[in-house]
Amino acid sequence: MADSFRSTRRTDARAIDVGARAELLAAEFLVARGLAIVTRNFRTRMGEIDLIARDREMLVFVEVRKRRSEAYGGAAASITAAKRGRLVATAQAYLATLHREPPCRFDAVLIDGAIPPRIEWHRDIIGTD
Repeated sequence: MADSFRSTRRTDARAIDVGARAELLAAEFLVARGLAIVTRNFRTRMGEIDLIARDREMLVFVEVRKRRSEAYGGAAASITAAKRGRLVATAQAYLATLHREPPCRFDAVLIDGAIPPRIEWHRDIIGTD
């Protein structure tokens, strides 16, 4: 039993490391396109937002998704309706910490493939009604 536990811990640590590298790559990608990173890994009991950035006056909540292959729809397909709901709830918690509510949008940086990575930036992935 201990062997499988250690194996799971290694797998979890590797997944966290891959996720952290993907978030760093996404942050560098966005900064190179003129955004400023405000914070990383904002967490609440409702969820986590990988990156929060500024695009001029716009506050941008960024979900970063990394997938090695297009199997099961790739990175874009992994942002489900439930995930979008958690993003909105977490963003509302972040906005509650500010003195004023700036205009906001939700973006996704999708990273597919291992070498070289293909990066796609999707703006405004959660439309407002």
